[in-house]
Amino acid sequence: MKYMKLGTKPDTFHTEEAVRSVVSDIPADLIIHVNNTKYQLHKFPLLLKCGLLQRLCSDTDDGDEEPVPVALHDIPGGEEAFELCAKFCYGISISISAGNMVSAMLAARFLRMTEVVAKGNLVAKLQTFFDSCVLLGWKDTVAALQAAWQISGWSESRIVQPCIDSVVEKILMPPSKVTWSYTYTRPGYNTRKPHQSVPKDWWTEDISELDIEVFRSVICTVRASSQLPPPLIGEALHVYACKHLVDPLHVGSSGVLHQAPQTSAAAEETLVAKQRRVVESIVTMIPSETGSVTGRFLLRLLRVANYVSASSSTRAQLIRQAASQLNEARAADLLIPLPSDPETYDVGALEAVLEHFLAQFQRPAAAEERRRMSATMTKVARIFDEYLQTIALDRDFPVGKFVHLVECLPDIARSDHDGLYYAIDIYLKEHPELSKADKKRLCRLIDCRKMSPDVRAQAIANDRLPLRTIVQLLFVEQERTIGAAAGGSNAADGGAGDRASVGVISQLAARTKDEEPASSAVHKSDDAHIPRRDHTRVADGTAAAAMTRSLSVSTNTPPVARKERTPEETGSRMRNKQ
Repeated sequence: MKYMKLGTKPDTFHTEEAVRSVVSDIPADLIIHVNNTKYQLHKFPLLLKCGLLQRLCSDTDDGDEEPVPVALHDIPGGEEAFELCAKFCYGISISISAGNMVSAMLAARFLRMTEVVAKGNLVAKLQTFFDSCVLLGWKDTVAALQAAWQISGWSESRIVQPCIDSVVEKILMPPSKVTWSYTYTRPGYNTRKPHQSVPKDWWTEDISELDIEVFRSVICTVRASSQLPPPLIGEALHVYACKHLVDPLHVGSSGVLHQAPQTSAAAEETLVAKQRRVVESIVTMIPSETGSVTGRFLLRLLRVANYVSASSSTRAQLIRQAASQLNEARAADLLIPLPSDPETYDVGALEAVLEHFLAQFQRPAAAEERRRMSATMTKVARIFDEYLQTIALDRDFPVGKFVHLVECLPDIARSDHDGLYYAIDIYLKEHPELSKADKKRLCRLIDCRKMSPDVRAQAIANDRLPLRTIVQLLFVEQERTIGAAAGGSNAADGGAGDRASVGVISQLAARTKDEEPASSAVHKSDDAHIPRRDHTRVADGTAAAAMTRSLSVSTNTPPVARKERTPEETGSRMRNKQ
């Protein structure tokens, strides 16, 4: 950062009894009030260079012994900027940089410290420093731009617009021509070394310090040039969002967006409004080209937009774009906290994303595109089943809502049901109070034929599953074993399946026995009084027993060769029958 030094005298300003004054043998004849600060100064050096003070003091009599009071409460930059201008008038040494140049220039213009009033005045010196030093540097330009915006917004276009033009010009330069210093703190990237290439996104971190309105002006100007690829624009948006947006997944149970221990309601509402303004602005700047930003980033923006109650158009755009890149997400990215309770997840927002994702498959497509979409569907199904495993941990999540959430994806979307089984098993474990009907309702969602052999073996030994599901798993296991034996190539794997099945037969038989009615001599007429679930239980017990016998015979009893009868034995049997 470059500096400019003006004046040579030592600093003699001091504070005494809440009054700022300068050491001098001459009594003060000018009292200036700037906000809450009182200055006791002298007309002679100030009026020589300040056209405004000349006009304000023109009606006073030089013979008056009382100091002339002047109020400058609306001076840009406040006390600090005024003191810089006053010290310049006294010839006291001051240091000007990009950080204080803007406030000093605005204050000098306010005081009319121009060349018309005095040659070599402050405005001209600051303008020269701005044009020849600040605008030529990268970090100096960004600092001056942010300072000008904070003080005056768009009203001071004589500083803001040249700074924006300088920033855009440097961004559009080829990385090979970047010779100035910049901030780049990506993991794995060390401080720039000689002959090290400059990364294409070298500029993204520095401009993320700007206010969102200035940042949008810079990004829109860069996009209008069409010289940078959309993913580079997307990276700039990602860097800005990471710096200014709080991920609701990291919000505490109190729902406070920042980590201050005590936050007033007004301060919290101000912060939420700022977050809302930032996320809505970022969404409008996302390039329309697919892949310009990642699917994970879109889901993060959706979490923030949902949490701060962004506009419906903002959320609708994020839902559409996130759905088109849902295969890039991870299970944790699908967790969208509720604004009212950050520890509870809003499944409605995710259902909307899934709905738009599935709508893509209703359009006609070529065979190659169909294969790509099928692979995408399979990947999303696995991600979604991992998400269900997290949702299943919520002890307050209703079973009906969980079933509905599982059914959001059609059966054809899941190439295997291993992840779905794990999700349902977790739900059964976390909700031991479920009725048998609800357990059966959940387990009916599992297609036993789509489970891998290892997972199916685990499920057969799972005491939390209903008996009917165990029986179905055993039948599927038997079918697989028979098919493997018939094929011959997978005989060893079939033998392992037999052992896995037979290993649980004793458990299943004992479980069947425990679930039978206490009295085995039940009259047939009493069946009408048995509830529907008891009929099912009896049927399950009968099927289990049959399954036990079937597997026992198929796995333990070797085939007996049929003995051929001799003619004498055949004739003897025929005579006996007669």
